[in-house]
Amino acid sequence: MSRREREPEVRAAGGVIWRRGADGVEVLLVHRPKYRDWTFAKGKLDEGESFLDAARREVLEETGLHVEIGDELESTRYVDAKGRDKLVRYWTMTVEGGSFEPNDEVDQVRWVSVAAAASRLSYERDLPLLASFDRWLLTSPDR
Repeated sequence: MSRREREPEVRAAGGVIWRRGADGVEVLLVHRPKYRDWTFAKGKLDEGESFLDAARREVLEETGLHVEIGDELESTRYVDAKGRDKLVRYWTMTVEGGSFEPNDEVDQVRWVSVAAAASRLSYERDLPLLASFDRWLLTSPDR
């Protein structure tokens, strides 16, 4: 029996939250103390929840930020720590309000340039997503 037959695919969603800073575009990274990593805000879908609704909810839960959702970016697929296939869909997001308060899942957030994000991200699997965001920026005339 294959892994796919034993375990359903884990579905998750999140966002690349961005803003224009003094020195150009910045993205928001989250630090998860449980994993000691830096990554983008994301999380698993609740039963019956859409990817888009999960992305908005997870970003709010992890960062305290209310966001406007933009375009969909490249998805990531990988095998998680429990050996399950995982699909994560991401969207561009801008902040509409709210503020970060450390919580059980995320103890720090950092606004960093796209270049700095490439060296700060803990997982190689996040780099194609960052590249997808960078391409999106280049091809979006109003960015």
